[in-house]
Amino acid sequence: MKSITQDYQNDKKVSSSIKSFFKKYKVSTALRTANAYKSKGIHVAVIFQYLFSLIFTNRSMYMNMLMGTHQAGFGKDTVYRFTNSIHINWIRFTTWLGAQVISESITGLTDDKRVNVLIVDDTLFERSSSKKVELLSKVYDHAKKAYKFGFRLLTLGWSDGNTFIPVNGCLLSTENSKNRINEAISLDKRSAGYTRRNLAQSKATAVVLELIKAAKKALIPASHVLFDTWFCSPSSLIAIKEMDYDVIAMAKKTPKMHYLYNGKMQPLTEIYKQNKKRRGKSRYLLSVEVVLKKDDKSIPARIVYVRNKKKRKDYLALITTDMNISEDEIIRIYGKRWDIEVFFKVCKSYLKLSKECNSLSYDAMTAHTAVVFTRYMMLAVENRQTSDLRTLGEIFYCITDEMSDISLIQAFHLLMQVFLDTITDKLSLTSEQLDQLLEAFMAALPKELKGRLLLCA
Repeated sequence: MKSITQDYQNDKKVSSSIKSFFKKYKVSTALRTANAYKSKGIHVAVIFQYLFSLIFTNRSMYMNMLMGTHQAGFGKDTVYRFTNSIHINWIRFTTWLGAQVISESITGLTDDKRVNVLIVDDTLFERSSSKKVELLSKVYDHAKKAYKFGFRLLTLGWSDGNTFIPVNGCLLSTENSKNRINEAISLDKRSAGYTRRNLAQSKATAVVLELIKAAKKALIPASHVLFDTWFCSPSSLIAIKEMDYDVIAMAKKTPKMHYLYNGKMQPLTEIYKQNKKRRGKSRYLLSVEVVLKKDDKSIPARIVYVRNKKKRKDYLALITTDMNISEDEIIRIYGKRWDIEVFFKVCKSYLKLSKECNSLSYDAMTAHTAVVFTRYMMLAVENRQTSDLRTLGEIFYCITDEMSDISLIQAFHLLMQVFLDTITDKLSLTSEQLDQLLEAFMAALPKELKGRLLLCA
């Protein structure tokens, strides 16, 4: 028996929040911009909306088909053709949609003096139980200190310090062919699928620059780029500065990386030893100006040494190419980088990042990532516009409840209540007569239904 949805007049079972989001931010236009067109039959926006809504129904497409509740109007082959398409540019899709969300609902609500930033980080996209996934590679999990099968989901996001919007991302395999379990399939070099496979096998530093270029082309408003130690190198900082962005990053404490200070190339640790530290409870220990050099290029930078709260005798070093802001402002702006960690946590805990997609195709996994990014955008907008006191997890469960199915007993109870109310109005029966009629009806039911529906009476 097919389940009866709460909003049973809505055949597509789409909540008001999702419908409003798709309409306001022109998701169908974003798909067209990303070269997503239907070859025949179902419109691509309908398929994307179906995939987008699955997480809020607590059912997968497979379970819907198995239980006979699949009412989308198209089959699984249609979905597979859409997700496996090599022509859709998913980086362009999420970048365009993110720009729409930021311009329509966020920048207009904040002061012009607020510092907007781009944040770069990566997380593990695990596929440990798979061995035939396209471009599968060995990835080091820094949290568990072990190698696992999967990808690095390199993500570029935008934040104003209050709301985080994922802009674009790339599932990185590895540049080292020895660590790749499987190779990419052969494709037309003019297709978007070929381009993203090449990107997946490039260095992470080069991919980050491509993601930032896409954000800049979409006119996403930001003045600084934030990232952790893994991307911090003089060449990367100079490259981003040439793109008219300032950088605030955590610098590496390594003897292999040098900065020009007092006419001499020195590592962070040596610069720290040569200077007197600030005493007391100051927010930072030391601030020095250095020069970043790479080949024939050089730019000024400032290094701010901050006390490590976890190890009082240790320190952390922040480096910035913005020479016009104070040390306190550098520390405050860098604190916005934590927003991307919250994003990864929500995507993995609530939005089933990597768990919902079991496909072996690199295109399908990329499409799944774009769907997850879009889901998070909607939750972020809901959090911004309704109540900032609610967490994204609470909003997720509210939307899930809005789209959940009524159980068989609840549905039967509603039908019986309508039936009894109609009889009471039309026939003017007493309560005793209604009880007798109900008992006769229950007695006539098969034993299997009688036992399960007795509570409804």
